[in-house]
Amino acid sequence: MKTRVSFLIAGLILMQISWSFSAAQKPAVRALRPPSVPLVACDPYFSIWSASDLLTGDTTRHWTGKPHGLAGLVRIDDKSFRVIGNDPADIPAFPQKSLRVLPTRTIYEFEGEGINLLLTFTTASLPENLDLLSRPVTYLTWSFRSVDGKTHSVKAYFDAAAEIAVNLPDQEVDWKTEQVADLEVLRMGSKEQKILAKKGDDLRIDWGYLYAAMPGSASAHPVIVSKQAGRGAFAAGRSLPAKSDERMPRPASDETPVAAFSFDLGKVGSQAVSRWLMLAYDDVYSIQYFGVNLRPYWRRKGAEASDLLSGAAREYADLQKRCERFDTEFTAELTQAGGEKYARICALAYRQALAANKIVADTGGQPLMFPKENFSNGCIGTVDVIYPMAPIFLLVSPALSKAMLVPILEYAASPRWRFPFAPHDLGTYPLANGQVYGGGENNEKNQMPVEETGNMLLLLAALAKVEGNANFAVRYWPLLQKWAAYLKDKGFDPENQLCTDDFAGHLAHNVNLSAKAIAALGAYALLCELKGDGAAAESHRKLAREFASRWVKEADDGDHYRLAFDKPGTWSQKYNLVWDRILGLGLFPPEVLKKEMAYYKRIQDRYGLALDNRKPYTKLDWTLWTATLTGSQADMDALVAPVYDFLNETPDRVPMTDWYWTQTGKKAGFQARSVVGGVFLKLLYDPAVWKKWSSRAQ
Repeated sequence: MKTRVSFLIAGLILMQISWSFSAAQKPAVRALRPPSVPLVACDPYFSIWSASDLLTGDTTRHWTGKPHGLAGLVRIDDKSFRVIGNDPADIPAFPQKSLRVLPTRTIYEFEGEGINLLLTFTTASLPENLDLLSRPVTYLTWSFRSVDGKTHSVKAYFDAAAEIAVNLPDQEVDWKTEQVADLEVLRMGSKEQKILAKKGDDLRIDWGYLYAAMPGSASAHPVIVSKQAGRGAFAAGRSLPAKSDERMPRPASDETPVAAFSFDLGKVGSQAVSRWLMLAYDDVYSIQYFGVNLRPYWRRKGAEASDLLSGAAREYADLQKRCERFDTEFTAELTQAGGEKYARICALAYRQALAANKIVADTGGQPLMFPKENFSNGCIGTVDVIYPMAPIFLLVSPALSKAMLVPILEYAASPRWRFPFAPHDLGTYPLANGQVYGGGENNEKNQMPVEETGNMLLLLAALAKVEGNANFAVRYWPLLQKWAAYLKDKGFDPENQLCTDDFAGHLAHNVNLSAKAIAALGAYALLCELKGDGAAAESHRKLAREFASRWVKEADDGDHYRLAFDKPGTWSQKYNLVWDRILGLGLFPPEVLKKEMAYYKRIQDRYGLALDNRKPYTKLDWTLWTATLTGSQADMDALVAPVYDFLNETPDRVPMTDWYWTQTGKKAGFQARSVVGGVFLKLLYDPAVWKKWSSRAQ
């Protein structure tokens, strides 16, 4: 007996050694190479990215792909190098060492000529403060230090091009220099200033003003000149022109005017020497909501651009620390919830989701938030965009969750909306003057009745769950009753209609859409319970359970569930089932989810799980919802890993697309959309984590 025990102990020791060795030998997760890197990520118009592995590999671009040029140069011991952008092309690029994308910061590290440079773009997207979150400001911090034991002479240059303030480069711009408190300020904008005069998708802002500002204590030389004059002078070791160019107005493409700063950091040794500047955009008015032009939220109490700049400058040091703390804590939470690859996907998605929305103040000063349907159809306030993007806002800000729902609820409750189901959209960005999709306000042609109605009930229930009451939903109760009645009648076996995946075309008897309707009826039962109406809660809960029981039988296709009830031999992602467990509805047996997941893992492609059997393309947001269905980390890893590979290997260098081909990794359509906020859904499964983050919001 003693010998057997000894062998057992020895075996356990060997197993522990083996496990320790395996853990030590586990390969590190390869760094994420974003398809495009967020630099300035504030709203749908003020959104600048680097579509290259190297910050010096391409001009910086608006999310639409049009050049929105930022340039950065350094001179080290009288040698000039590029650090931002690919112009001037004859100036060598400073060697880039690394790149990190965090929720609020993008950090580039360069090293050469004995100098290390950290270049940090910070957009203080801290969700607990809406005043701060709505600020259209990005900080750029330059931090130099010697790494070879010597001191080096260091100078730096930065500029922002006039094309950032116009839709097309042939539009005329003018400019001026200002002083705000201790700030040296450069301002550029279009000559015409036609506020909210255009609507559409592939558009850039051409009203309001771009600001570049540096503290006077930085001893910077600010000037507005042509890009050739500014960049050329600095690269050659000459001073920038003493005065700004006076040839204005002129087209933004005519000897491209730039807001330029040069600054001398003196002799740099092993102790880091830093400078910082700000980029900001004041759009004056942001959104037209049923004929009324609304101010950006940060302006709601009468603030002007000077207040924006002086306040942002005053809080620079504090915000850098707060952003670092937020990034560290949030990334750790995401890693704990879903692993390192998942956390990196979320970090890239965070600013993209926020930057595809605009936060404004209504006429009473309350926040409203409007997403733009980027490179899809340009709609504003689209319900089936709000639905997938909602997890990030449900997680971190009940106030923003309400702000994105109120415009839809108010519209649906108004006499203008005549249908028994929820609307699709509010118009075309930035004009929210009524639905334009499908039949608009006129008829039911090409509407998404079950889709949008289910979406609204599910999101209202999720908001009520985190708040612990249905007070917000009760304000719109007659509307919710009408929607629940519609789903009772039309939801289980949907007629031939579109769902959020409208690019796939109309489909009757859609099994995944049916699952949404069933979950939404369960969500309505939850709202009734929180409201105190026990009888209505019980009747709708019973109905949802009966529907779910029928669904399991009628959608069954052996080792998985069908795409449509009447189509054997088909399949689809059942991402709408996520709400059953998140909301605690208890409608679908766990075995259903396990059977689906086992099938998914067998059939997924090189770059992920296709949306359904019709075509080998997928939606990134839905895939990461589907990955959470069983609650198994192994299942989640299996579906997340191909998505991570897609982001690293796709040939399309655009802000994260959510619609791509699973076999080639090529973009099928869409980019820079807010729907990637859906990747944060995993954190909603943990009530303690959800409450922790949501309770911080003001």
